[in-house]
Amino acid sequence: MDYIIHTLQKYPEIAIYLTIAVGFWVGNLSLGKFNLGVVTSTLLAGLLIGQVHLVIPSVLQSTFFAMFLFAVGYAVGPQFIRALKSDGISQVFFTILVCASGLVTAILLGKMLHYDAALTAGLLSGGYTNSTVLGVATDLLNQVNQMPGGVKVAMALMPVAYAVTYPFGTAGSAWFLATFAPKVLGFNLAEECKTYEKENGSGHTVGSTAYREFSARAFLLSNVDLFDKTVSEVEAMFDHEIFVRRVRQAVGAKIVDCEGSTRIQRNDVVAISGTLTALLKYQNHFGKEVKDVPLLDFSTELLDLVVTSRKYAGKTLGEITSTLFGKPGRGLFLTRFSRGELDMPMGHDAVVQRGDVLTILGAKQDVVAVAKELGYADRPLENSDMAFMGFGIVVGSILGAITVHVAGIPLSFGTSVGSIVAGIVCGYLRATMRTFGKIPGPALWVFNNVGLNGFIAVIGLNAAPGFISGLQQYGVTLLFAGAVVTLVPLIVGLLLGRFVFKFHPGILLGACAGARSTTAALGALQDAAQSKVPAVGYTVGYAVSRLVMAVFTIVLVNVF
Repeated sequence: MDYIIHTLQKYPEIAIYLTIAVGFWVGNLSLGKFNLGVVTSTLLAGLLIGQVHLVIPSVLQSTFFAMFLFAVGYAVGPQFIRALKSDGISQVFFTILVCASGLVTAILLGKMLHYDAALTAGLLSGGYTNSTVLGVATDLLNQVNQMPGGVKVAMALMPVAYAVTYPFGTAGSAWFLATFAPKVLGFNLAEECKTYEKENGSGHTVGSTAYREFSARAFLLSNVDLFDKTVSEVEAMFDHEIFVRRVRQAVGAKIVDCEGSTRIQRNDVVAISGTLTALLKYQNHFGKEVKDVPLLDFSTELLDLVVTSRKYAGKTLGEITSTLFGKPGRGLFLTRFSRGELDMPMGHDAVVQRGDVLTILGAKQDVVAVAKELGYADRPLENSDMAFMGFGIVVGSILGAITVHVAGIPLSFGTSVGSIVAGIVCGYLRATMRTFGKIPGPALWVFNNVGLNGFIAVIGLNAAPGFISGLQQYGVTLLFAGAVVTLVPLIVGLLLGRFVFKFHPGILLGACAGARSTTAALGALQDAAQSKVPAVGYTVGYAVSRLVMAVFTIVLVNVF
C-alpha cells in the first residue's frame, strides 16, 4: 500500500487516469433506474483517491475545462444562434428567466446560510445540475486568489457542495418533470404529445418514415395493365409509394437503370423499392417474385444531409420531401430527422432549420443529387480539424481574459466564458458553411467527456484533504439547500411556461429540462411521453443555458 501511495504522489498523472477510469466505471452502473452519473462518480473517486494528499497543477484543470467548454459550445452553437434569430426567442427568454431563478435562489440561500462564493457556486452547480458553473467559478476564484492583498477564498468546499447536491439535482429533476408536474398541472403527458404529433403531422408518413423498413424486391412482370407503360406512369399508378429502380429486359436480358421515360414490357424482371408496407401492399400487382441477385445488386447509400441551403431552411419536411423525394423514379426515403444530437419528431409540418440533419436512403447517385440541393453530405470522417479547434480556444480565451476596470474594480468574462463563446461561434460557422472545422461526433464526445471529467478529476484530487471535514460540517444543510435550488427553478419554469408563454405541455417540460441542462430528465420525459416531442423544447433551452449559466456564475462570484 505504501508503494502505491508513493507512486501516486510521485506520478500524479496516474491518479488522474485512475480517477477518470473509476468515475466512468461506477457512473455507468445502475441500481434500478438510478445511477450517480459519470461526473459525480468521477468527483467522488477523486475525493477518495486524493486522500493520499496529491498535488495536481491547476493548469491541468484549466486545460481540460477549456476543451470541454469549446466542445459544448461547438455542439450547441447552431441551435443557440438560430434561436436568437427566429421564433425560438420566446424559449430564449424563458430559459434566461429559469436560469435567473436558480441563480437568485442560490445567492439567497448562500447569504442566509453564511456560505462564501465557493460553497454557493458548488451549491448552484450541483443543485442546478450544471457543471459549467463549477468550472467557471473555479477559474474566476483562482484569479481572485492570485490577486495580491485580497481575501483568499477556500475552494475545497466547492466540490463538496457539488457532490452532495448533484444526485438529487439529477434524479429529483427527472422525477419532478416526468411524474409530478403532469399530475399537478392536470394533463396526461402521453396523450398531449400524441395530440401534438397528430396536429403537426408526426403521426403520419413523410414519404416514408423512420418507423418503417426499406427494401427492394424483384418481380417477373405479368400484369397486362403495366405492359408498355413508362416508369413514371407505373409509379404514379401506385401513388409513388413504390419505385421502379432497374429492369432486366426480356429481350436480350440486359439490365437497365430506369429513368422516368423507361418503358417496361411483358416478362421483364423489375426491381421495385419501397417501404416494407408498400411492397407487401402491391406485391401482387406485378407478377411472380423471383430471385435476381444481379438485378438487385445496385448501389445504395444511407447518408446524413446537413441543411445549409437558404432555399429549404424554414420549409417543412412535407414541402422538402414532396419537392426532392417525390420525383418519379427517384426513390429516396427519409429515415431520420435530427437537430444537434437529438432525434426530432418527423411530420409533414415539422419545420427544418439550417444545420438540421436529414438522413436519407436511396440510390447513390440520387442521394448525391439531393445533397447538392439541400446543402452538405456529411459522410463519416475520422480526422478532426484540430487547428480550427485550437485557434478557436486561443482567440476566445484571449478575448475572455481582457479586463476592464469599472470604478477601480477589474471586470472580465474570464477564459472559461471565452472558450464556450468561441465554441458557439465555431459550431455555428461549421453548421452554415460546412467546408472547414469538421469535428466528428465521436471526437466531440471525447473532447466533451474527457475534458469535463478530466477537469472534475483534478478538482476532486486537489480538494480531497478538506472533503471529510467539509462533509461533516455542511453535509445535511447542503442536501436540503440543494433540493431547494433544484425545485425552485422547476416550479418557476412550469408556471411561466404554462401561464405566461403558454407552451404545449410536452414542449414546456422539455424546455424546463433543457434550461437546467438535465439530459436525464429529457430521457425520463421521452419515456413517460412515449414520444420525442419534449426534445423540441429541450434543444433551445439546453443551448442557451450553457452560456447563460456561465455568465451568471460571474454575477454570483461578484455578489460575494
